[in-house]
Amino acid sequence: MPLIPPRAGQLAVPAGTVGPGSSWSRSRAGLSLSCGQLLVKLFYCFSSVTMARIRITSAIVILFVMVQTGFLLFMYARYSSFMPQSEEKPSQVHILILSSWRSGSSFVGQLFSQHPSVFYLMEPAWHVWVTMYQNSAKVLHMAVRDLVRSVFLCDMSVFDAYMPWKRNLSDLFQWAVSRALCSAPACDSFQRTDITSEMACKTLCGRYPFSKVEEACKTYSHIVIKEVRFFDLKVLYPLLTDPSLNLKIIHLVRDPRAVVKSREQSVKALARDNGIVLSTNGTKVEDSKYKVMQEICRSHVQIYETATLKPPSFLKDRYLMIRFEDLVRDPLSEISEMYKFADLSLTPTLKSWIYNITHGQGPGKKKEAFKITSRDAVNVSQAWRNVLSFQKIKKVQEVCKGAINMLGYQLVDSEKEQRDLSLDLVLPRRQNQFSWSSFNPKN
Repeated sequence: MPLIPPRAGQLAVPAGTVGPGSSWSRSRAGLSLSCGQLLVKLFYCFSSVTMARIRITSAIVILFVMVQTGFLLFMYARYSSFMPQSEEKPSQVHILILSSWRSGSSFVGQLFSQHPSVFYLMEPAWHVWVTMYQNSAKVLHMAVRDLVRSVFLCDMSVFDAYMPWKRNLSDLFQWAVSRALCSAPACDSFQRTDITSEMACKTLCGRYPFSKVEEACKTYSHIVIKEVRFFDLKVLYPLLTDPSLNLKIIHLVRDPRAVVKSREQSVKALARDNGIVLSTNGTKVEDSKYKVMQEICRSHVQIYETATLKPPSFLKDRYLMIRFEDLVRDPLSEISEMYKFADLSLTPTLKSWIYNITHGQGPGKKKEAFKITSRDAVNVSQAWRNVLSFQKIKKVQEVCKGAINMLGYQLVDSEKEQRDLSLDLVLPRRQNQFSWSSFNPKN
């Protein structure tokens, strides 16, 4: 076989073994086809193995994540169950006395104020309403709540928005009824264990700087606020769920007919608040048609029903209703119940003071409407039956019938029943009727 002359750099090969149609070309084509098929098969094989591996890997990852999540949840639940509950609560106890005007709330406030472990303020939200009097009570709820929270945390800078001037203790609403602001460290004239009077405190302590309020607040185990400017318990939910607060609520109520009698002694003083309740854009109004009373009664029903009919779990052991009439009939028993609820103990000095303050002579004078003086407390609670006309009673019963029935008072159908003091209109209270524990989901 002749050789094909080689080109430069090539080897000589036999003729007929190269070129188109040659045996070399046919062999190379066959080899190329076989390799292509092999590559395709290898690709599909590799893809199948890879997909299988991916499926297996994904399943393992998902299983691992599920196991890890379950383990973490188990460890969290176990840790939470063993963690002492006391460590979760703030060191201070916060008590909100929730009531309405002329319901005996100033008296109940004093029962706490005179306790040596209590820092007490009376209606600090007065400053909110006075400053923003053109708004409605509903609109002001948020501002009132924020102020109350700040006071509970002893952050008195919240008052800067309502008193932007350099101020003293005496600039704070009803400051002198707070024993804590009349004794050290707020004022050096009295000791914490003293029973202080408003008059003496005003004389001796009014010129101390406002900074003393915050300084004093931080030294007490219990912070108590009396407030009459909440009309919806749900507004307080953010405070009840706030981890920085240890809040409990004492809901004080009174026979609406007795409230009306007391309000008639304070018509001018209540005119601005009436306007805010009725949303009159800053106009002062009297309550001759009992529109304000209707709102007050409605709010008591709302608060009570919210706290006792399918309440949220965070309200458990943190709500207590007290009737003023029960309080004045058996002061030491009711006060002991409130103190126990607030984690306080009744001292001998307080027992003596409570007896004296509830066993005075007469119902109290008109000029003493906003003062705590020694009175015949039972006489005070029944005074409406001799003072108000039956026509007024009928109207009050009409607008407050739901609250009267719910709170445990008896309606009167005639003037004869009204005047008959042997007829008890305060119905017996069932045990735990007004506390959170009375709630029974089966009822």
